[in-house]
Amino acid sequence: MRDEQNSEYTNENVIHEDVNVGEDRTSNDTMLPAKEVGVIEYRYAGFWMRLWAFLLDLLIIWSIGAIVIYPIFRLLGISTSQSFMFSPATIATTIVLYGYFILMTKYFKQTLGKMVFGLRVVDLKANDLSWKTILFREGVGRYIALVYAPITYIVFLVAAFTSKKQGVHDFIADTTVVHEK
Repeated sequence: MRDEQNSEYTNENVIHEDVNVGEDRTSNDTMLPAKEVGVIEYRYAGFWMRLWAFLLDLLIIWSIGAIVIYPIFRLLGISTSQSFMFSPATIATTIVLYGYFILMTKYFKQTLGKMVFGLRVVDLKANDLSWKTILFREGVGRYIALVYAPITYIVFLVAAFTSKKQGVHDFIADTTVVHEK
């Protein structure tokens, strides 16, 4: 309802009109604006895009090992033999691998491979990626994928058949990978 003289809404009319719109009231009956819940539209990254990004990430990690870790180990006289699973070189490379995925995902929401292909990791609840989420996704998820080799293919292949293109590690952390806008 409009006030005829100055063509503005009166305070009484606004309150009466807005009460039925679903606004929140405080204990002293003052009006607060209702919170708008926006729906975020994502374009989910498919299996092949994610695979290429992951392979590029593995190439980067292998390069770090070949350019940094192995020369330093040779210089210090530390064995670079990979004859057993717990060799110093294997342990150092594993630390680089997990550090790379965890830190890049936490601080940039994407690894270098994902950056090249225009992908990023998002929380499906529209929250910021917490340390807990990142550690479950990149730590536990990568451990399952990389240590249990036969399962590796299934862990990543699941992304090809789910509606939100989630791998098993994404289900663990309630995340997914999307195309950047």
